[in-house]
Amino acid sequence: MPGPGRTSPRQGIAHLAGRAAAGVVEVVDLRRAPERLAEPGPWFVVVDFDAPARGGRARAWRFAERLDPGDLSAAGPASGRAWRGPSADAWTSSMDRARYEAAVAHVRAQVREGEVYQANVCRVLSAPLADPGGEPDALALARRLARGNPAPYGGVLHVPRAAGVDPVWVVSASPELYLRVSGGTVTSGPIKGTAATPDGLTAKDRAENVMITDLVRNDLQRVCEPGTVEVTGLLAVEQHPGLVHLVSTVAGRVRPDLHDPAALWSALLDATFPPASVSGAPKSSALRIIDALEPEPRGPYCGAVGWVDGDEAVLAVGIRTFWWSDGVLRFGTGAGITWGSDPAREWEETELKARRLVGLASGTLEP
Repeated sequence: MPGPGRTSPRQGIAHLAGRAAAGVVEVVDLRRAPERLAEPGPWFVVVDFDAPARGGRARAWRFAERLDPGDLSAAGPASGRAWRGPSADAWTSSMDRARYEAAVAHVRAQVREGEVYQANVCRVLSAPLADPGGEPDALALARRLARGNPAPYGGVLHVPRAAGVDPVWVVSASPELYLRVSGGTVTSGPIKGTAATPDGLTAKDRAENVMITDLVRNDLQRVCEPGTVEVTGLLAVEQHPGLVHLVSTVAGRVRPDLHDPAALWSALLDATFPPASVSGAPKSSALRIIDALEPEPRGPYCGAVGWVDGDEAVLAVGIRTFWWSDGVLRFGTGAGITWGSDPAREWEETELKARRLVGLASGTLEP
């Protein structure tokens, strides 16, 4: 039994991007009531990439008990069972190599026809993961990833079925900032350009990053004061376990009429979602192409994962992210496709992004 003032782990645990809490109180549908985020939190958020027509959901869970956000060890006890993931050979992909490379070729043809400049094409890896305890221990996996693949926006959100509200099971090692709101400023940090080492980054990677950074700038201009949106960092090289990324930073001052959180979140999500780096440019054309090419919904992958707490928030892009439901563990991986894309190279980029995280989850790579 939990001690005085402590909530049972069965009631839910959240530890994402520097905030931690336990004891879920309620869940709300953000597509219907984004203004609820103005109410006292902390709220922990998962917005699926997919449109509602493909089963996409946008949800926020309010928690009762704040925890020390210092590290995952402060997020409360795991079940006591060590993480046991699926075997390495149990994973299957929503697109095999031939189908993925054909999708890359299709996007290049759409670029040639002037329909799109860039589109992010993704595939979903899945493996059966039945658990005799009812649900796998999300916190145990999160701690394993934190040791073996530390990430600035990583963490866990697990609300089990036993909590009596809409459940969720997400473990993320995201390196990418979707939105930070603080002091009336909104900031985004799009990632575009991935390689094993800095020497592997190409002119195509840099051009793609600039293209997506401009799209983020345009998105933020819809919610920020005129003249305040600026690119504060361009094409920075960030080192992460096993790979490097090109990262840019865009920031602006939120319009005065949106300082009320009840108005802010409806406007922010309308203006910026889904994140530019995992959709494409123009965004509407890219989403149409993605919907036609990808056979399986992305779910939380490429969506938004994070927290909202009063007038502050950090939402990550849900990349390098596992989610579990109905006995299946899933993980997404993808690449941005432009005219300069080589199908074989883009496939290899999806493999690079998945290799370390899937290895940690399957036990073929030790933290």
